[in-house]
Amino acid sequence: MTHMSSVTSIKAPAEMIYAMAAATENWPTILPHYRYVRVLSGDGRTRVVEMGASRDGIPISWTAEQINDPHEPLITFRHLRGWTKGMDVAWRFAESGGVTQVTIEHHLQFDFPIASDWLGRNVVGGFFVDNVAGKTLARIKMLAEAAAR
Repeated sequence: MTHMSSVTSIKAPAEMIYAMAAATENWPTILPHYRYVRVLSGDGRTRVVEMGASRDGIPISWTAEQINDPHEPLITFRHLRGWTKGMDVAWRFAESGGVTQVTIEHHLQFDFPIASDWLGRNVVGGFFVDNVAGKTLARIKMLAEAAAR
């Protein structure tokens, strides 16, 4: 199984950052590397979303079940379709002293046994996930800190 984490500290309230991250339907408007997000079914708490992003010009897409828990706060995704089918993603928010640490954790287990760890770590993780998650956190940090001022 491949585990990846992306972390940043943001000078803004966790509630504000969570709201920005949970509203995935707005991501193409606020995140330049996202091409589209379509809500296929569900409500604000549990829904199925189809997402498309770009890894420096390479289009990627997937469909996931998204669960929003504003009380924890926690956002989880379970990839249902695409190359990353079966990947679990969790957005975690820990606020302390006016700074919120935001962590995006990705856990991937491919269904096939041959080279799955190498592909998960180097291709999916190292090439795609690190890039897209890093850009996502950097942009949300910029937007949240500007709004918090």
